[in-house]
Amino acid sequence: MKNKLIILLGTGLTVALVIYACNSADSDKKPNVSEITKDDKNHTVESSINYLSEGKKIASEAQAALGKNLTAAINSKGTEYAVEFCNVEAIPITDSMANVLDASLKRVTDKTRNPKNQANEDELSFIKKMKEEMQSGKSPDPLVVEINGKMVGYYPIVTNALCVKCHGDKNMDIEQSTLKKIQALYPSDKAQGYSVNELRGMWKVEMNKKEN
Repeated sequence: MKNKLIILLGTGLTVALVIYACNSADSDKKPNVSEITKDDKNHTVESSINYLSEGKKIASEAQAALGKNLTAAINSKGTEYAVEFCNVEAIPITDSMANVLDASLKRVTDKTRNPKNQANEDELSFIKKMKEEMQSGKSPDPLVVEINGKMVGYYPIVTNALCVKCHGDKNMDIEQSTLKKIQALYPSDKAQGYSVNELRGMWKVEMNKKEN
């Protein structure tokens, strides 16, 4: 049986806690709460479109593009240059990928380097949930919400060894020349102190709703 996302239509924010592991379920089983959106209208429409999976592909391609360019910048001139590269190129690269992938793309976080990436109140609650999942030893679950007639997916960004070169401990992981560049370009920086395998933020993927 195909996976089905249950969409509740109505005004305001519609939340669907939908996870990657969307296995097919028998029709006589109770729907998983993570596969249901909720709003004040309580109207339901079934959709066979897997927005969570579509958004995951988009986020993965965008992450790969940024990672490839960042790695090239580091290999070319080191992490100090990579900070400058990200300051100038990260958002344009993201916007370019959004055009290619026909979606709206953005990274959001609770600890910003660029203030433009600040998560809103709802997104902060999603980040908190993902962090709690990781603290309990689980992989953080992505989710999909419906906002103003758009399907919006949120996908975790987890730190690796490359990330901590610019986002790790300022006394242990970040070179002093890199730290000075960060302080010069981002005087209000809050995005330090991470270790490997911590939640750095989320990809926000906004998709148009499609006909079933």
